Amino acid sequence: MANIKSAKKRILVSETKAARNKSIRSEVKTASKKVEAAVAANNREAADSALKNAISTIAKASSKGVYHKNNAARKVSRLTKLVNAMA
Repeated sequence: MANIKSAKKRILVSETKAARNKSIRSEVKTASKKVEAAVAANNREAADSALKNAISTIAKASSKGVYHKNNAARKVSRLTKLVNAMA
């Protein structure tokens, strides 16, 4: 453990931010899995609504700095491509 007050604070702050980032990443993964499950079940309406929710969740994560904008764009693109391929 650090002895300097500022180092102790940095440890606490980084733990808080790591927990927040983990929570946001988990939300994105859950939203993505819901889209994939709807596509696997061949349910177009559920897939569309899940995709809309997933895009929103990914955009929020990107705006908060959890994901790089290109990473977020790639995730959105892959999910959209998956839903559009349903025919």
